[in-house]
Amino acid sequence: MKRKAVREILAESFRELAENKSVDKITVREIADNCGYSSATFYRQFRDKYDLIAWDYSRRLEAIILQVGVKECSWRQSLIDVANYFQKQKRYLANLFLHTSGLDSFVCNMREIHFSCLREIVQRVSQTTRLDAKTEMYIRIYVLGTVHLTCEWILGNESVGPKDLAEVYENSLPEPLRQYFC
Repeated sequence: MKRKAVREILAESFRELAENKSVDKITVREIADNCGYSSATFYRQFRDKYDLIAWDYSRRLEAIILQVGVKECSWRQSLIDVANYFQKQKRYLANLFLHTSGLDSFVCNMREIHFSCLREIVQRVSQTTRLDAKTEMYIRIYVLGTVHLTCEWILGNESVGPKDLAEVYENSLPEPLRQYFC
C-alpha cells in the first residue's frame, strides 16, 4: 500500500478548503488543521500557501505533459488530457485565478510551469541540455498565448469543450516547435 507524502496531504487539504473559500482567505493554519498537522509541519514542506499551490499544480501538470513521447503518448493526446484536467478542475482553478495576485499570482506560476515542461520536452527530443534563445522565445510566446486562453476558458469567456480547446492548443503551436511535438 502506497502512503501519501506529507506534501500531498497538505495539497489535498488546501484543495478541499478552496472548494468553498477564496484562496486569499485560506490561512496556513487552516490548511494544516484541516488535515491534522501543525503549521510547523506545513512550513517544513512549503514557504507559504503559494509555494504549495505552485508545487501541486506543477506536479499534476507534469504528470500529464511530460508523458509526450513516453508510453506511446502523442502531443494531441497530452493536450486533450490537459484540457480534460482543466475541465475537471475548473472551479478550483478559477478560484486560483481570481484570488491570487502580485508576484505570487497563480497565473504567473502557471506560465513558468508550462514553460519548464515544454522546454524539457524540446530538450529531451533534441537531445540537448541548452536551447538557443529563439527556440526559448517560441516556447515562451506559445505558453503566453495558451495560458491566457486557458484562463479565459476556465473563467467562462470561451464556450468550447475540452477537445476543441486541445485542438486550438495543437493548431497554435509555432511552426519551429512542431518538429519536437508533432
